[in-house]
Amino acid sequence: MINAAELAAQRREMFVHAAQLAHLPKSLDAAIVAMIEVCGMVDLVVDIRAHAGLVAAIDSALLAGRPVLCDCEMVREGIDPAVVGESPVISKLNDPAVPDLALTIGNTRSAAAVDLWGEALGGAIVVVGNAPTALFRLYELLEAGAPRPAAIIGIPVGFVGAAESKALLAEGIADVPYLTVLGRRGGSAMASAAFNAIAGGLIR
Repeated sequence: MINAAELAAQRREMFVHAAQLAHLPKSLDAAIVAMIEVCGMVDLVVDIRAHAGLVAAIDSALLAGRPVLCDCEMVREGIDPAVVGESPVISKLNDPAVPDLALTIGNTRSAAAVDLWGEALGGAIVVVGNAPTALFRLYELLEAGAPRPAAIIGIPVGFVGAAESKALLAEGIADVPYLTVLGRRGGSAMASAAFNAIAGGLIR
């Protein structure tokens, strides 16, 4: 009977053979496999871009109890409480202040919710799986001097702005370790699965 370790090894070998997983940092193996399993597309690996320091940055943030800031409730609900330790998992999208703030800044509710992260952004882990406007707003705030997060998992999905927001992340616009998927593919399930795989591998 095959055990869990053998199954994981066989699964990795399958993805290496099918999608050339080996060219990405080995520290991200679990996250990449989780992302592929969520979407069912082994060719996803061609579009994955990641900073080699991502896992270490997430590790340090979780050890420090820094928050996990999510762009939407679906991402927040997808984060496994067992892997975050003392770090709070936060989404501000449904905060009562968001609709008026969105009107004030002339942007989407998702962008306005990013404004409400405030000082919590410093040293936090940002996980974006739905709204490109959340990433664009984050870039604007960082350029204006907002506290810099420890790491960004930015995988919004869609036809409007998603590809552009992720291309900027891969180009280093945020100047922090990141994980993203170029193009239109992505989503909340993929973003939370990637985070869970990374954080789950850090449990001591």
